[in-house]
Amino acid sequence: MNTIGLPQKESKKLAEELNILLSNFQVYYQNLRGLHWNIRGRRFFDLHLKFEELYNDAQLKIDLIAERVLTLEGVPFHTFSDYIANNKLPIGKNIHNDEKSIELIVSCLSELLKIERQILAMSAEIDDEGTNSMMSDFISEQEKTVWMMKAWLA
Repeated sequence: MNTIGLPQKESKKLAEELNILLSNFQVYYQNLRGLHWNIRGRRFFDLHLKFEELYNDAQLKIDLIAERVLTLEGVPFHTFSDYIANNKLPIGKNIHNDEKSIELIVSCLSELLKIERQILAMSAEIDDEGTNSMMSDFISEQEKTVWMMKAWLA
């Protein structure tokens, strides 16, 4: 057992999966920054603010994920090469269009949700309530954001 009472081997694997999530969140964050900077058109003011709200939220989640890796006695990834090597998200480059921006966000969140559900299942198996609770919160928030973004696109 580790110092927080979880099995070491499983905690190490969970920290590895959290590092994959961390990497993908860093890419999501950077996508959001690019959307925030580059959005154009009649919906500029609304979307510019929304993208800022989303990247601020992503930045908080990135810190929570890294701290959870540390809590599980792992080392959080912190280099761009690690982020890119573990990335599963589409990269948004030079996106100026409102619909393409929202589609990118939905696509990124859908991939993040897959990773989070995998981590949720792993954390439940070892009674890791800390990771489990964090993933549950992330999933609930992101599912709602996906629903809202899809409603906006309709």
